[in-house]
Amino acid sequence: MAGKVLNILCISRFFKGGEFIKSAKAEGNNVYLLTSNKLDKEDWPWDYIDDTFYMVEDEEGHWHRDHLIGGLAYKMRNTKFDVMVALDDFDVEHVAHLREYFRIPGMGETTARYFRDKLAMRIKAQAEGIPVPVFTPLFHDEAIHKYTDSVPPPWLVKPRMQASAAGIKKVFNKEELWDHLNYLGGERHQYLMEKFAPGTVFHVDSLTYDGKVVFSRVSEYIDTPYEVAHGGGIFRSCTIEEGSAEDASLKKINDDVMKGFGMEYSASHSEFIKCIEDDKYYFLETASRVGGAHLAEMVEFATGINLWAEWARIETAVCRKEKYILPKIKKDNAGILVSLSKYERPDTSAFNDKEIVWRMKKKNHIGMILKSKDRKKILALLDSYCEKVKHEFHASMPAKEKLVDLED
Repeated sequence: MAGKVLNILCISRFFKGGEFIKSAKAEGNNVYLLTSNKLDKEDWPWDYIDDTFYMVEDEEGHWHRDHLIGGLAYKMRNTKFDVMVALDDFDVEHVAHLREYFRIPGMGETTARYFRDKLAMRIKAQAEGIPVPVFTPLFHDEAIHKYTDSVPPPWLVKPRMQASAAGIKKVFNKEELWDHLNYLGGERHQYLMEKFAPGTVFHVDSLTYDGKVVFSRVSEYIDTPYEVAHGGGIFRSCTIEEGSAEDASLKKINDDVMKGFGMEYSASHSEFIKCIEDDKYYFLETASRVGGAHLAEMVEFATGINLWAEWARIETAVCRKEKYILPKIKKDNAGILVSLSKYERPDTSAFNDKEIVWRMKKKNHIGMILKSKDRKKILALLDSYCEKVKHEFHASMPAKEKLVDLED
C-alpha cells in the first residue's frame, strides 16, 4: 500500500493480537513482536513478523523494566520504532513508559493510568461527572472507618491493577473486611474498596479515532465475570439490540468515559452496570485494548468489524497523518458461550443449530459463537446450551488472584 513504511513494535506477555499483526503488515509496515520467551512456540503469525524479541519473566510473570529499556535501547541503535502498541492489558503501563522514555508518540503514562488503575479510573470518572459505585482508597485507616460507617455492606475489595474479576473479594461486615485487609498486609495500598451494586453488567467494545468514538457495540454479560470467576460458572455474553434506549444510554456514557479520560485513538473495552436498586448506569472499568475471552470474534460476527484489524489501521493512519475510514457496519446479533471442559478435546457435534458460526479449539475448553438477526433466538439457544454444557462438559478451577490472561 502507498504511504510511509512504519516500524511497528507489538508488545504482549500473552499470546494474542495475531489479527493486529496481520493488519499492520497488510498496511505495508514492518512489524516486530516483543513477548515472553516462554511464548516462542506459540502459533504467532510468523510470516507477518519481521523480527521477534524476547523477555524473561520473573516468578510472578513480570518483566524487569530496566532490562526492557536497555534491550530496546540497544535494538534502536539500528531500528527506529515509529509505533509501540500494547496488545494486552498488563502491558499498557510498560508501553506507556517506553513511549515516554524513547519519546515516541502515543498514550503516555498519565492517560494510561486511567485505562489501567481502577482507583485512578474511579477518581477521574467522578471528577468528570460519570457515575461510579461509592468507593474508597485503602491508604488511610480513618477513611476506611468513615466509609464503612456510612456505606452499608456488602463491599468489594478490588485489586487496582488486575484485569477481569481476578483477585476480587466480597466482604459482608467490618470484621471480615479487616481480616482481609490484614491478610493483604503490605499490599493493601494496591487495592480499593467499593459498594457492591447488584445488577446487569454490560460491556462496550469501541474504536476511537481523532478523539472521537467512531465505532461501538454494546453487549450484555448473561453471567457476570465475577460470577464466572468466583462461582465456577459458564461465561456468556450477547449483543443488545441496536437503537434501543439501553443501547443509546450505554453508548453515551462510554463516549463520556473516552472523552473524559483523554482517549485519542485505540481500541477499548469498557464495562458498566445497571444497578437493580436505582435502575441507573454506573461505570465499572475500561481498558485501552481489545476485549478478551473471544469477545472480539463475537463483535465481528455481529458487525463485520474486526477490532484488532481496525485498531492496526487506526495506528497506521495516525502515524502517517492519513485519514482513517471505518468499513461498513453490519447490524446482526451475536452471542458467545465459553467454559472449561473436563474433556481435553470435547465433541461439540451435538450442538448443530445453523446459528453456530464459530467453535472454540483449545484444550479442555468448549465454546461457541452464535449469530442471528433475532436476539431472542440467540438467548434461548445460549440458555439451552448452558444447561447441556453444565451437565455434560463443564469443569471449574479456583479463582485466580494474580497475573492472569483474560482469555484463560
